Amino acid sequence: MITDFITNWHAHFMNVERIPAILMALLLCVVTGMITGPLVGNANPFMWVVLDKLFGKTGARMDKPQRKRGDLVFRGLLLSVFVIAFAGLIGQMFEIGVLLQPLYGGTRVILLALLMTSGSVWFALLRLYFAEEQGKVGEGAYYAIARSARVNLAMGDDYGITRTAMAYSVRSFDKGLVAPALWYILAGFPAATMYAALAFLSWRFGKNGKSSGFAAVPLALERLTGMVPSFISAAFITMAALFTPTAKLHSGIASWLGHKDRAPYDQGGAPVSALAWGLNISVGGPVHDLNGDPIKGDWVGPKGATAKLDHKHLRRAIYINVIAHILFVASLLGAYIYGQI
Repeated sequence: MITDFITNWHAHFMNVERIPAILMALLLCVVTGMITGPLVGNANPFMWVVLDKLFGKTGARMDKPQRKRGDLVFRGLLLSVFVIAFAGLIGQMFEIGVLLQPLYGGTRVILLALLMTSGSVWFALLRLYFAEEQGKVGEGAYYAIARSARVNLAMGDDYGITRTAMAYSVRSFDKGLVAPALWYILAGFPAATMYAALAFLSWRFGKNGKSSGFAAVPLALERLTGMVPSFISAAFITMAALFTPTAKLHSGIASWLGHKDRAPYDQGGAPVSALAWGLNISVGGPVHDLNGDPIKGDWVGPKGATAKLDHKHLRRAIYINVIAHILFVASLLGAYIYGQI
């Protein structure tokens, strides 16, 4: 009885048969993202963009800094419950749509791709890289990075723009690819869409954990559901340093060993720390969000590392991001093959 229960639970939840759809969805994200670039200037998953259109303005009206923290937390709770329930319903509709119109598996791949991002992030990073290389960093070069990271880059210098882009490159890998993929493997579309809702709320209102209290609930829930994927993402970022010129694997590993100046979870956590240590750079620091509000971000990186980052540093971050994708794909393929044995 117990053995049968465990077998059935494993087959329904941790279903490796979902892995091929993830791989095809990732390929679709890479190809379409590199062709079209970020939609409406936002390189995050399409699901985030839709939720922002539906609930972003409502949340902004509810988040009034002059209110008491308790009131803000309660308002944030109400919005979170509604958005998460809405996302769960969307996930159920996705499951029904796949059953009614499978299109030889194409429907599943397309719907799953809506929860992920990849190619559009590379597009935005490369646009900034080429602009920096030519010394022509105008608003058009960093617009997508600013919107996607929700940082007002017009109020910073080129070094700050590069730091934001590099940190965003690994945060998008974590929240926009690894986490939704793992939740989809674990429990299908409803789990993946509800995680996407939490990631959206944290991105839209969290301000790197420095919010007034309105985002306290979604930040806590996203931390609970995203901690394990975050460590997995950081492991891929760390291993990618082995294949990246000038990056150091042992330095990336050192970021796991209790050093100071590591990124708090709400500022990117272990993946950002792994990037900073692996490349011996410093990222983070104080910024302004898109509303102009100051955010006192922590400095992340080994002692003595430079924060004056240019296009050469950005190129290495892009390289690490691509290698991390390859390692992630390899791990999924390995898990799929092992599951067939």
